[in-house]
Amino acid sequence: MTDFLWTRPETDPSATLLLAHGAGAPMDSTFMDKLATALASNGIASARFEFAYMAGRRTGGSKRPPPKADKLIGEFQTALQSLLSQSEGPILLGGKSMGGRVAAMLAGGGSLPARVKGVCCFGYPFHPTGKPDADWRLLPLEDAKRPVLVLQGDRDPFGNKAEIDEVTLPGSVSLTYLEDGNHDFGPRGKSPATLDGNISAAAEAVAAFTSGL
Repeated sequence: MTDFLWTRPETDPSATLLLAHGAGAPMDSTFMDKLATALASNGIASARFEFAYMAGRRTGGSKRPPPKADKLIGEFQTALQSLLSQSEGPILLGGKSMGGRVAAMLAGGGSLPARVKGVCCFGYPFHPTGKPDADWRLLPLEDAKRPVLVLQGDRDPFGNKAEIDEVTLPGSVSLTYLEDGNHDFGPRGKSPATLDGNISAAAEAVAAFTSGL
């Protein structure tokens, strides 16, 4: 059974988000903690989990790079099966960066439980960092069998607003941009936006997305 790090709202949640971490930071990173708290404030429960390569680092394992994203789909599927038995109501799949990409890949599978209603990608890695001329990772978004919400910083080096505006996304994919945000939604010091404000805006967008499913 998957070990989850739960963050729940004070009242019954409108949905539970199965939330995966990014490639380099664990499920209890500052970003993930802030995001889970903001989601709970908007009525969304979150169940965070770690892929095996990241969990291994906690027990003295080497800091080897993560496997290719498609090699992690099975682990996400296992976590989903565990969550189905530990929760009630609608489920969202989601994750930070690589975790969101894997969530979208899983949503493209042929045996998705009916309780899974949508996908939330926090900082989607549209292309390798700073390389918009490389191949874009659009296929998971195009193949997803559930609506997808992408929460993206305006300045994300994995796909900023100006770059994304030049591509055509499926009608099932909606985008919310975070003001002056980088890959972790943090703005520059001169910006009127704040990190906490951007994370709160992302959580509010997830709540609105959920209510529309």
